[in-house]
Amino acid sequence: MLARAEQRSDHFRPSLSGRAVQVFFLVKAVLFLVGSNTGVLLNSRESIEHTMVKKVAVIGAGVSGLSSIKCCLDEDLEPTCFEKSDDFGGLWKFAETSKDGMTRVYRSLVTNVCKEMSSYSDFPYQEDYPNFMEHKKFWEYLREFAEHFDLLKYIQFKSTVRSVTQRPDFSETGQWDVVTETDGKQHRAVFDAVMVCSGHFVSPRLPLESFPGIHKFKGQILHSQEYKIPDAFQDKRIVVVGLGNSGADIAVELSRRAAQVFLSTRSGAWVLSRSSRGGYPYNMMLTRRCNNFTARILPSCFTNWRTQKRFNHENYGLSVVKGKESKFIVNDELPSCILCGKVTMKTSIKDFTESSVIFEDGTTEVNIDVLIFSTGYEFSFPFFEEHLKSLCTKNMLYKRVFPPNLERTTLAIIGLITLTGSVLAGTELQARWATRVFKGLCNIPPSQKLMAEATKKEQLIKRGVIKDPREDVLDFISYMDEIAQCIGSKPNIPLLFLTDPRLAWEVYFGPCSPYQYRLMGPGKWDGARNVIMTQWDRTIKPLKTRTLPKSPETATLSRSLKVWVVPLLLASLILFYKSSLFPKLLQDKLQGRVFPSRILWYINQNP
Repeated sequence: MLARAEQRSDHFRPSLSGRAVQVFFLVKAVLFLVGSNTGVLLNSRESIEHTMVKKVAVIGAGVSGLSSIKCCLDEDLEPTCFEKSDDFGGLWKFAETSKDGMTRVYRSLVTNVCKEMSSYSDFPYQEDYPNFMEHKKFWEYLREFAEHFDLLKYIQFKSTVRSVTQRPDFSETGQWDVVTETDGKQHRAVFDAVMVCSGHFVSPRLPLESFPGIHKFKGQILHSQEYKIPDAFQDKRIVVVGLGNSGADIAVELSRRAAQVFLSTRSGAWVLSRSSRGGYPYNMMLTRRCNNFTARILPSCFTNWRTQKRFNHENYGLSVVKGKESKFIVNDELPSCILCGKVTMKTSIKDFTESSVIFEDGTTEVNIDVLIFSTGYEFSFPFFEEHLKSLCTKNMLYKRVFPPNLERTTLAIIGLITLTGSVLAGTELQARWATRVFKGLCNIPPSQKLMAEATKKEQLIKRGVIKDPREDVLDFISYMDEIAQCIGSKPNIPLLFLTDPRLAWEVYFGPCSPYQYRLMGPGKWDGARNVIMTQWDRTIKPLKTRTLPKSPETATLSRSLKVWVVPLLLASLILFYKSSLFPKLLQDKLQGRVFPSRILWYINQNP
């Protein structure tokens, strides 16, 4: 039977010379080996644990805390999660008040990243979930995730972390003393590693000292953290300070109850809608690898021009001030509210009287009842000692995760990032990387080198040589690829085009959904390909609530697309290689130094 199988194989084998066959299989083997990026190197070491990390403390049971628990379990670590509230979900667990000091969503909040782009990478949403959902539905998804992977039993609720300190033998063991308080009683435990998942939204930033004359104002002053429902603001004249996602949401909602809403901004913002061309979720149309490649070539004004096409931001008082960093927010109703006069755009505030607000352009709005400051949050780590707090800033953290200058890499800060895409997806990838670093399966540079680089960066920022990155919004695909490269799970696009062209097309030209980071390398999930190929089905499913006969035009268009897809694929591949590989190879050829290893190395470096 084996002989017959070999004969059948020979019968269908192309007629190639022996040397050509050898070269063909040699190239395929090398491509396969380099295809997993750094993951191949690390896989050879996976059976060797360089540290004795086993018990991990996870601080916070929100979005990043849940993913950290699961990632610990995936790496055979023993997580214990401390959550100071009585439930999981962090800010996504709605409460009528903020008396406990925790930041939570307001009642009307709707997600601004669609479901396919904001799911855990190995746990897609149910197909009937709406593409953008209210906070209750999103919390329900978190519940399904926690129950599916049996995470809740690792969480100690109503447990506040009071201190996290290095043990005396930290340089040898990397261990931490963690003191928690539950029902007034303190408990001390030793952990081999700590993952801090308390997130961005810890302490409201209320910079009243930046607003001259604020002490003269006699009306109500509050931070957006305190805002939950609009009922108490009926017929009020309100000024909302700050044009971020929360500020725009609150202004729009209050415009239905208030007498008038004024929205004050220093810099302006580009306003995106949740639906893009064709009615598809904007994230799925914009966050694509091919678009990322284009954005690196074209100036930013081209992106702004595309946004401007929806409506003229300058006419609406929304355009970004020259010299300011472009900022994007998601709001479907703000332009309409401005158009109808329910929301009035204003410049930054210059001064106050007892009941009036004076703006920088010289205009004054009188009889103001309420000021709502939507001015963001400060992150803080009250359980750390001062020297450790100074290491856990965005400027100091290595790839926004690991503090420098620690003898042992057993502390990770998860979720201290702002991305152009889903923070959930970003924090999950951070947690995957951190747990593998804890086990010694991934390496980071020596602490001395990290500290020297961080110190140099701080000095350059103080001298104004480089921009302070603390307020930067990181590019989603670039950051995800950077962390995935450290793990060994970054998709190898050229290899996919050779081995699975249909999947490669969807990965490169389709939405960069989190499932892409489960296709290869450590943490590979067998279901990743299927959920990528069916993501548009799950996007359309909740919209198909009214059955309609299929029009002949749609069928004709579908057939046309099938006819043109192969030529388009070939043309795109040619353009891709002409724009990246060909110039480099041509330069090397002219210099007389083109080698096969150079070709394979260069293929591996492209996203």
